[in-house]
Amino acid sequence: MSMKDYEFWFVVGSQFLYGPEVLETVAARAQEMTDKLNASGALPCKLVYKVTAKTNKEITDVVREANYDPHCAGIITWCHTFSPSKMWINGLASLQKPWCHFATQYNREIPNEEIDMDFMNLNQAAHGDREHGFIGARLRAPRKIIAGYWQDEDVQKRLGDWMRAAVGVAVSKDLKVMRFGDNMREVAVTEGDKVEVQIKLGWQVNTWPVGQLVDTMNAVTDAEIDELMEVYRANYDFATDDLETVRYQAREEIAMKKMMDAEGCKAFSNTFQDLYGMDQLPGLASQHLMAQGYGYGGEGDWKVAAMTTILKAMSEGQTGGTAFMEDYTYHLVKGNEYSLGAHMLEVCPSVAAERPRIEVHPLGIGDRQPPARLVFEGHEGDAIVVSLIDMGGRLRLICQDIHCVKPIMEMPNLPVARVMWQAEPSLTTGVECWITAGGAHHTVLSYDVTAEQMRDWARMMDIEFVHINKDTTVEGLEKELFLSDLAWKLK
Repeated sequence: MSMKDYEFWFVVGSQFLYGPEVLETVAARAQEMTDKLNASGALPCKLVYKVTAKTNKEITDVVREANYDPHCAGIITWCHTFSPSKMWINGLASLQKPWCHFATQYNREIPNEEIDMDFMNLNQAAHGDREHGFIGARLRAPRKIIAGYWQDEDVQKRLGDWMRAAVGVAVSKDLKVMRFGDNMREVAVTEGDKVEVQIKLGWQVNTWPVGQLVDTMNAVTDAEIDELMEVYRANYDFATDDLETVRYQAREEIAMKKMMDAEGCKAFSNTFQDLYGMDQLPGLASQHLMAQGYGYGGEGDWKVAAMTTILKAMSEGQTGGTAFMEDYTYHLVKGNEYSLGAHMLEVCPSVAAERPRIEVHPLGIGDRQPPARLVFEGHEGDAIVVSLIDMGGRLRLICQDIHCVKPIMEMPNLPVARVMWQAEPSLTTGVECWITAGGAHHTVLSYDVTAEQMRDWARMMDIEFVHINKDTTVEGLEKELFLSDLAWKLK
């Protein structure tokens, strides 16, 4: 499903103590809040007011309904008054969807002349949210707490950002990854426990033989290739006269898409060490599939393929771009340090600063014909890079803040897509921290998804989160990882 197909349920906590008129007023206000939040334009998904819950049964019933509704990506709770938390235990203990505790109130100000006991009975959110917060803490339940006035733009933005992270959870729980062959021989970080990942994150990661892909490629018609070539012309500049090579990439893309769509897969990986029966490593083919929302991982890296899909889903409708990425080389001039991110071929054109060019060049690896690929520079802007690694017994998500820049040199003989950035807190300290945490060389780079959203996603998925930012030091990170290791061993 796309972002617009998901919805979030607004569940208001109350009780019978204050009489039916108060409950009627609360229900009307809850609907008003829902309508205005939907009209604000800040929420990527529809908010649905479900119930003002007053009993254990009402709460348990709405949670059970949410758990089994594929369109419901999470619940948002608000307690307009003192909602006794014992009646939330059964429901929250069985909740299988993301939960946001929205600590707000209907009125912005305390009305000096109007405040009386009737007002107090109706507007005890400050009271109710603390009771509600206790039971969340007592249950050790993963939850997002957003405090502030519900009509403020910054509060609405935080709510919308959390919704995007929760959609990432929904996508993760239903994600299938198609591996064309195995991962690159002798590489450690691209390995991982697929069974544990399916238990924890929901991913179904399986292998399809390259021979089946070749058979599917051979069945692609010239008419299908002609149609895709027109799509290429509409989106990219042709900087090559070797149209047969470009057409071969189109054949590969059509075949991979057919196989993935037939199996319901939204991510894929391949390796240049297993191209049996193929004339080219998919370059343009993989890039254009990523532009359509499919995740990709090079050298058989199924973890980064899946994470690319998830971040693309979380950032749907935004324009900064999200791409499979790899740290390639550094510019280590004192006071002018940069990372150069690229890959052999496969960087998504969603991050391009200008219209990408289709070029054909020798690859020098894989022992195949020179492949067509998109060549471009990434645009400027703040971004993050994300790496998911298997620590043996747990998963660790590493996120680093970066600042992408226009490349400081043209690099006319480097015929691949590239992005250049400055890393937080600095290049060298950032590298030391990344290596200390065990971060992979493959990452997902996103201009749209934030570190807070990735922290929320990791909390919802119950995995470890490491954030490298402007305040990070090597010593502080080492201590954080040591304590985290102890904590996760006790879980």
